[in-house]
Amino acid sequence: MTQLDLIKKKVAYLYSTNPKIHVNVKLNHPRLEIKNGVAEIKGVYKNIFCIEEYTTGVPRTHSLQYVDILTKNFEIIEKP
Repeated sequence: MTQLDLIKKKVAYLYSTNPKIHVNVKLNHPRLEIKNGVAEIKGVYKNIFCIEEYTTGVPRTHSLQYVDILTKNFEIIEKP
């Protein structure tokens, strides 16, 4: 089992048990930077997962790849 498969399993587990998570994100395209922000996992798919974050006061949905976790551009603070 690869590292990417393990990450997919952990995200799917969090989605099924408690989808509200705290995250750290730093992406350049689209420009997104969140430090210890509250987000909710909205969907888990084969190659991507969707989160909804509330940092601006208005809910915004983002699609992220599991590779973003592997490359440390996206960090889930909760321990599954």
